[in-house]
Amino acid sequence: MLIHVKIKPDSKEDKIVEKNDTSFIVYVKEPAEDNRANKRLVELLAERFNIVKSKIKIVTGHHAPSKILDIMN
Repeated sequence: MLIHVKIKPDSKEDKIVEKNDTSFIVYVKEPAEDNRANKRLVELLAERFNIVKSKIKIVTGHHAPSKILDIMN
């Protein structure tokens, strides 16, 4: 399943806002440097979908706030 994510690094809290079934806004405390925000994004989505982190891959947007991720079941 492909999902679209808009990430907001350096936020006050970690939070996932679901816009619809395949679109999310994710707030992370981590800064957007050294891949820290992306790692935290994957951790939060793994918790949200109740799967292991290795089942989530960033397809596009590695260095951009707008990303497409592949969630493998």
